[in-house]
Amino acid sequence: MLSEQSVPVVRATLPAVGAAMGDITTLFYRKLFDAHPELLRDLFNRGNQASGEQQRALAGSIAAFAGMLLERPDARPDALLSRIAHKHASLGITSEQYKIVHRHLFAAIAEVLGDAVTPEVAAAWDEVYWLMANALVAVETRLYQEAGVAEGEVWRSMEITGRREETPDAVSLVLRPADGGPTRPFLPGQYVSVRSSLPDGSRQIRQYSLSAALGRTDWRITVKRVQGDGRPEGEVSSWLHAHARPGDVLTVSAPFGDLALAEDDGPLLLASAGIGVTPVLAMLDHLAATGSTRPVTVVHADRSPAGHAHRQEHLDLVRALPDARLHLWYEEPGDAAPEAAAGRADVTDLELPPGLTAYLCGPVPFMRAVRGDLLRRGVPAEAVHYEVFGPDLWLGQQ
Repeated sequence: MLSEQSVPVVRATLPAVGAAMGDITTLFYRKLFDAHPELLRDLFNRGNQASGEQQRALAGSIAAFAGMLLERPDARPDALLSRIAHKHASLGITSEQYKIVHRHLFAAIAEVLGDAVTPEVAAAWDEVYWLMANALVAVETRLYQEAGVAEGEVWRSMEITGRREETPDAVSLVLRPADGGPTRPFLPGQYVSVRSSLPDGSRQIRQYSLSAALGRTDWRITVKRVQGDGRPEGEVSSWLHAHARPGDVLTVSAPFGDLALAEDDGPLLLASAGIGVTPVLAMLDHLAATGSTRPVTVVHADRSPAGHAHRQEHLDLVRALPDARLHLWYEEPGDAAPEAAAGRADVTDLELPPGLTAYLCGPVPFMRAVRGDLLRRGVPAEAVHYEVFGPDLWLGQQ
């Protein structure tokens, strides 16, 4: 928790720091990449930098953490820390890199806020930063230990042994360790990072959920090509669609992610939209493979049946479970899906058993809407788990 002398300083300055955090993080990244251009080339998502999403996510996480220190001093924001730490571990972030971030972040704070950054203010916010950084390092250290790797050494060569067109914009890739060894264990719902060498010499990294359950000699990821829609197209997804073929070798991380299916007998709600179906497929596959009799309510929303990645597999896995029900919504259902409702997903009138645990994956507006409906129906907040693809712009907005 914050020291007694820092609490009133952070409380008094949080509105000003929070209001300026967008300018601070923008300047921070400029300073960071000027000093370390390799981080933009080989670590940070250039698309998210160009759109400003990464800057907003960093600003939101720092402000949210500071607010939690003030409002709930006796409680650790474990959910916030866990999501960030798992993402960092999948990128191979090391404890030394927090020192680099600290140097350039506080240079940006001093430049943006000027004389308002007195020694007392600097010391208080320095404490906030290191409380958050050290907490993350502790979680990341544990994650590396559990993965059986040294700090940051998460990468392994994986050969593509199969490729399948799931929709016009989504392909699944089957991966096997290039050295012939066994695949690492993972939990249903986790993801891996893929580091791709692009034509300009950069090595960009993206995360993809493992879309089939453990128990095979290989892994499967499903990659949706990110269309521009007025923004830059997805660099890695476009490259994988155009070039990844059986026999090629990819650099892939160990599995991470805290949206992992809990092993108990309680009822489940698995809600997804679009390519967010991929971790749900792994969960359903695991439940079917283990003969689970848990009550499972499955919700999925998509643009159309043709755009629903792994549609037939999704339906078959639900049918394989003795106590599972599927609820589908398509914006354009057409005649191919008479069982689906038209429009967007709506869980307000679904029959939900008491004591359920919910897992959500999809665009942030979808997850926010479903989560809000569940909370209004009395589902405890701690029973609703979610995964965000890309910068976690939901931080501090729940």
